[in-house]
Amino acid sequence: MSLSQSKQQRRQFLKTTAVAGTAASVPYFYSSPKTLADETTSKNDRMTIGVIGAGGMANGNMNAAKKWVDVVAIADVDRSRADRANKTMAGGNADLYEDYREILDRDDIDVLHIATPDHWHTKPLIEAMLAGKDVYCEKPLTLTIDEGKQIRKVQKETGRIVQVGTQQRSTFHLFVKAMAIVAEGRLGKIHRVQAAIGGAPSCDAIPVAQVPPELNWDRWLGPAPAVDYRHTKTGDKNGRGNTNCHYEFRWWYEYSGGKLTDWGAHHVDICNWALKLNGQQAGPISIGGKATHPVEFKDGVAVQNDRYNTATSFMFNVAYPGGTEMVIRNDTDNGVLIEGDKGRIFVNRRKLAGAPVEALQSNPLPEDAISKVYRGMPMEHNERAQHWANFLHCVRTRETPISDVHTHMEMLNVCHLAGISARLGRDLKWDDSSEQIVGDEVANSMLSRPYREGYEIEMKEAVTS
Repeated sequence: MSLSQSKQQRRQFLKTTAVAGTAASVPYFYSSPKTLADETTSKNDRMTIGVIGAGGMANGNMNAAKKWVDVVAIADVDRSRADRANKTMAGGNADLYEDYREILDRDDIDVLHIATPDHWHTKPLIEAMLAGKDVYCEKPLTLTIDEGKQIRKVQKETGRIVQVGTQQRSTFHLFVKAMAIVAEGRLGKIHRVQAAIGGAPSCDAIPVAQVPPELNWDRWLGPAPAVDYRHTKTGDKNGRGNTNCHYEFRWWYEYSGGKLTDWGAHHVDICNWALKLNGQQAGPISIGGKATHPVEFKDGVAVQNDRYNTATSFMFNVAYPGGTEMVIRNDTDNGVLIEGDKGRIFVNRRKLAGAPVEALQSNPLPEDAISKVYRGMPMEHNERAQHWANFLHCVRTRETPISDVHTHMEMLNVCHLAGISARLGRDLKWDDSSEQIVGDEVANSMLSRPYREGYEIEMKEAVTS
């Protein structure tokens, strides 16, 4: 058998092999008759993966997934990051690229991981799906609402498996258990949910600095407008300094949505999941509130361009048909509060609390309650490792992963609307069916952003397999 035939046979095996068994008998974890670990005992059964964006998130994810995948290619516009990631992820054996499109062209790579800054999510994700790749993409999935429309359209047309990195959806003992409490009706009819996500930092003016020799700054900016690289050696409490580049990109609306999308993508997601499980199928109708920014804004655009500009504090109320309300705020304990007419619970990454939780001691959930919320898919691990196991399971079975692009964008639209409201300083009315802001031309213009020339999405004919 030739090398190309062997690769083709292995790729076909990965697409058709299914995980047997369902999680019907135990509340948190279980071992199915055939688990993901069983499927990856031999070298030929392991998946090859290409990594796009080689920062801390990618390294953490590949450490969680290393029992199932082999990193064979890494793309990053910062050579020093690519070199470090090659050592930690692949023992120095991966092929390194500056341009991720070279990875898309390889037919020996089974799946992709995208862990770039937020403004670089949509373009490679769409191009990867068109190239016939299944993808685990970090959150928040998009920079704008219209990008979400494009992603959902291409995903439907190509049928590719896309898992979004909102791993709280795979945290069984906390968030998934909370959703099981909701689904079992222990809270009654939910009338209010709250996502407390903390505030964002501000900084003094950041001077223009020399671009590090290992960094391709133009490609790092990519679809975003061309601006000077800025950096100070001091300022950030973690010792990274202040910059408009690595990590700190999330405090600039040019590349992210600040805390509203960074942590909102986690906690607003749990709020939205709870509402759906409780029967609130209709989307929001309005959003309003207030936000404080470290710079002035005119028509939604920051007047100053030399310092962080995302909202440092905020309080938003999102209204739904029937009187249900979602609150997004920064000024109380980080976590999700879910309130119903029979009780309320609070959940974050450390605890699950409330009278309905205490009542489980005498009136426990049915054994399959958590499994039902997880749609009967294997529950062999927990948190980040489980989220990757779920993705790889769905790559094999072609099931919809627990954090798919469609449910993700339902809630991320809320986060984006909060960001638009924050920058404009006014309330917004939302038509969920058309995904348009009602009666506000300026706000509607902020549903999308132009891509810089040379960095547009390459809409090629989809690869079929």
